[in-house]
Amino acid sequence: MRKAIFLSSLPTLLMTAACSSDSGAFGNSPDNEENTENSQNENAANNESDENEGLPKEENENNSTTEEEAQESWDPVTSYEQNLENVNYETESSETISSIFPENYTNTEGVLTFRGNNLRDSPSYGQADVQDEELEVIWEKPTGRSEEWGGGAGWTGQPVIVNWDDDIQENLALHEEKNSDDLVEVIQGSLDGSVYFLDLEDGSETRNPIDIGNPIKGSVSLDAAGTPLLYVGDGVPEGESFGFRLFDLYTNEKLHFQTGRDDYAFREWAAFDSSALFNREDDVLLTGGENGLLYNVQLNTDHDAEAGEVSIDPDVKTSRYEADDHEYQGIESSLAAYKNLVYFADNSGTITAYDTKTNEPAWMLPPLDDTDSTIVLEIEDGHPYLYTGSEVDNIGENGTSYLRKIDGLTGEEVWSTGYDAYYYPDVVGGVLATPVVGKEDIDDLVIFTVARTTDVYEGTMTALDKETGEEVWTWEMEDYAWSSPAPLYQEEGPTYLIQGDWQGNLHLIEAATGERKDTLDLGANIEASPAVYNDKIVLSTRADTIFGIEVK
Repeated sequence: MRKAIFLSSLPTLLMTAACSSDSGAFGNSPDNEENTENSQNENAANNESDENEGLPKEENENNSTTEEEAQESWDPVTSYEQNLENVNYETESSETISSIFPENYTNTEGVLTFRGNNLRDSPSYGQADVQDEELEVIWEKPTGRSEEWGGGAGWTGQPVIVNWDDDIQENLALHEEKNSDDLVEVIQGSLDGSVYFLDLEDGSETRNPIDIGNPIKGSVSLDAAGTPLLYVGDGVPEGESFGFRLFDLYTNEKLHFQTGRDDYAFREWAAFDSSALFNREDDVLLTGGENGLLYNVQLNTDHDAEAGEVSIDPDVKTSRYEADDHEYQGIESSLAAYKNLVYFADNSGTITAYDTKTNEPAWMLPPLDDTDSTIVLEIEDGHPYLYTGSEVDNIGENGTSYLRKIDGLTGEEVWSTGYDAYYYPDVVGGVLATPVVGKEDIDDLVIFTVARTTDVYEGTMTALDKETGEEVWTWEMEDYAWSSPAPLYQEEGPTYLIQGDWQGNLHLIEAATGERKDTLDLGANIEASPAVYNDKIVLSTRADTIFGIEVK
């Protein structure tokens, strides 16, 4: 059941450098040398960026402004001064890592991180050509199994899909028969503890899997510079090491391990479900840990594509935070970023804006309830806005899931609307799926999926007006969903959505109206989120299978 819309109805809790109090802290840690393992630390240099802009090559030929010229005019943003009496931060190290995300996240074709980029608004690359409005399985790839967690992929479990530059691909650790001009590679982390490398066309292996040893629950990431550098976060510990890893995909060898078991953290749980962002201009990696730490890593990458060699010498800085009424630290969502402002939610439901130029928080909102769904950003005339939704978890009983639009510079709420949701321990209700912020013919809509609403096993998918938060359409789902929807944009014709649910159904939906066009039964719970490359979809179920699906 939906509740009324509230305009700026919830209290705003903000913090800047002007605040002072002993009741909370947000600080930078020492260098943490004891927490890192780096097998390649010879040299340091910035990554070289590629020539295209993450779109089909022919769309970029008429761009007369060089990327260097555009970046010079890409000034950092300044959040408005706000005061906060009950939250403070402290800096333990005078050394900081400053970075500003570029206007284009990557020049490499594909989906390189969870939801595609730093705004977290692009789980789909390219354009589909939908004729028959049908979904068809074109290949299946079985995985192994963890004894406790099974196989396939869970939440969030999105693959990356990449069309490598030719000079890089020729030196990758591919099976010889897969080193072809038309290869598009799928990289999928699995609950069985392996990372799989597959051909988008037929699902066959492009190289040998990498065995991590721990189930992977979150989504892997590739370096936005196009360098074959892979980030993988652990989901649960089944081996001795528990943290995140970086791999050289020329050789499939591990370059770096970062433990999440850190005495500096306020929380002991060391998982990394968050999917890392790579700043290709500043050679910086950013991610959040479920230990409650924010990781800011200067990679110091040395990449020689011609020789097929890459090395890193990571300089790792971590920040921690405390605030009143903040009992559940841990960042399971993936960070979103605009220029120098990075946004994240945590297990208390706190939402924080962090300034990477100063390495200080810009503002913080008070907790509602656990928020693991990733924040999605939209930039309106140079002004960032956040779309976010909360769960029904910490409250310990049935409650309200809040969907919100928030001003990214002030932290002020633009609108909020609530949906009644059931509390269900460990498999909670509310928003776990990351929303779709519409573009093209649905540029007035933001689309949320809310779990356990009208009944404990049912859900609601709703399209809201971006300006007002009013419902445009609503679908009362027979089976709830944690999996994030993904859009299918076309050069001509309407935009469609794909949405998986816990019973294994994959739905094709007309995005402007909510009308269901087709349903494909994949046979088992779809928790993982899909990635889309033109008219092909890749996603996994909890039943030990990765699927390739085509939209007809």
